[in-house]
Amino acid sequence: MAAPFIAGNWKMNGLGADLAEARALAAELAERPCAARVALCPPATLIWRLAEAIKGSVVEVGGQSCSAEPAGAFTGDISAAMLIDAGARLVILGHSERRAGHGETDASVRAKALTAIAVGLEPIVCVGETLEQRQAGQAVEVVSRQIAGSVASQMASAPFAAAYEPVWAIGTGLTPTLEQIEEIHLAVAAALREAVGEAAARTPILYGGSVKPSNAAEILKTRGVGGALVGGASLKAADFLGIIRAV
Repeated sequence: MAAPFIAGNWKMNGLGADLAEARALAAELAERPCAARVALCPPATLIWRLAEAIKGSVVEVGGQSCSAEPAGAFTGDISAAMLIDAGARLVILGHSERRAGHGETDASVRAKALTAIAVGLEPIVCVGETLEQRQAGQAVEVVSRQIAGSVASQMASAPFAAAYEPVWAIGTGLTPTLEQIEEIHLAVAAALREAVGEAAARTPILYGGSVKPSNAAEILKTRGVGGALVGGASLKAADFLGIIRAV
């Protein structure tokens, strides 16, 4: 089995001074290696500086989004090739905050993912239901549809990950039950098999949504969970290490 994948999403947080947290994380993992694959996804302004700050460490660097276009007159956008050039090797795509706040659809996430893999960037494709969809009993249907629309068959030839994030659990302190997490992760796995066939077996499915040191161990032991996509707790080395050490 592949090592659990623990990725930190700094979102729109972090200035130069916060690179000290990344350095502390890298130093601790160098001194005491872990059983997990670890990544940090800072805001675009810090990607190059973070990559340089932890150069040679086991911590990988990722972006938080990219354009579906390879280049051109798209003011303010960042291409997948630019992320690679800045030192990133991963990119989060289709996060619920992007879907809700920037109008990203399954089709646009799919286009971004194809552009990312074309330049060797590894996508983390996010899916998840709202509270209303959960209460209506539509969670499995929603995430299965999102995977079908966001993951292209061509992605079978390249490494990528999926992440299940119940929208109602992000930043709220709420988490689904372990049974609910297992149900959705198994549904995502089934949808991935439909989308990319045998490649689904090597695609980790991360759980994201108020993951913290106190609940990480039980979540990571849940059937179908291949790691965690961590928000606020990834901003501080001590908190993030608490989750990493729970593997």
